[in-house]
Amino acid sequence: MLLYLARHAETVYNAGARMQGNMAHTPLTRTGIAQAEAMGVAIAAHFGPGDDIDIWASPAGRTLQTVAIVAEHLGRDFFDVRTDPRLLEIDVGRWEGRRYADIVAERGPIICPGARAFNVQPPEGEYYPAIAARLQTWLADLDPARVALVISHGITLRVLRGMLAGGRTFEGVKLADDAPQGTVFRVEDGVATALHRGAGHSGARGV
Repeated sequence: MLLYLARHAETVYNAGARMQGNMAHTPLTRTGIAQAEAMGVAIAAHFGPGDDIDIWASPAGRTLQTVAIVAEHLGRDFFDVRTDPRLLEIDVGRWEGRRYADIVAERGPIICPGARAFNVQPPEGEYYPAIAARLQTWLADLDPARVALVISHGITLRVLRGMLAGGRTFEGVKLADDAPQGTVFRVEDGVATALHRGAGHSGARGV
């Protein structure tokens, strides 16, 4: 199975250091639009004209806005993109929409420095094993003979890359290293290689 895993570009919530989790829509900034354009250029340069690949995306607004730009670079119809809620970002529950600084001021640090991951399950949200479980069912539904490009989210893609290519064990889940927004990985036979390195946020602020 050959997958290309791409993280959405910067949103107004990323720029404002706010939690956005699996919110329906948080629009891209002008910087984010430029990042998505750069992703599209890099991906289009990698694939030959008319390459037949499946394109998947989380149904969140920021991933759809990113994939719309990428699809245009590939000469593909946006309406051919397949969306699946199993590709959504972590559900951050009652933290949704709140500023990171305000949450930390209330409860103290929420990020494990080594893993660069939440050190506690968000209240009324989900945690890493739940993300891995839904991604496992999505992977099982894929046609392994088809090349697929996937536009998703920071934490979700760290879990997915960890499942496919390994990573540090965190809360019983293999978690790949963090990568900036706009980064695209080629993943095949247990190896993940950066096809394009984005210039966006990384870490919790890049959720």
